[in-house]
Amino acid sequence: MAYYLVRANLREELHDELAQKLAAKAFNNLRPFGEALTMGLEGARLQPDGRVVWEEEDYCSPPLAMERAAVLDRYFTAIQVETVHEDAGWAHIANLPSLWGTE
Repeated sequence: MAYYLVRANLREELHDELAQKLAAKAFNNLRPFGEALTMGLEGARLQPDGRVVWEEEDYCSPPLAMERAAVLDRYFTAIQVETVHEDAGWAHIANLPSLWGTE
């Protein structure tokens, strides 16, 4: 298993739709990645440059292949991944504001 710090541009017109899907736990049943994807996106942060960032657990090669095909490519563009140790990504972005305005 690998962990990635994911950075991407949110398609602003789909922000509310994504928020509703996450609130409804709509991705949780996607196997094998739904719960990890949901957790990552629920914790997503907003960088000063407007990009969204979160840590993602993934088993795919290339990284996030299944997640992109099922969910991420609909809501995000310019997706980039950086390998990190578990929870190091979260620690790196902890001081950034939540994408969802909840903190």
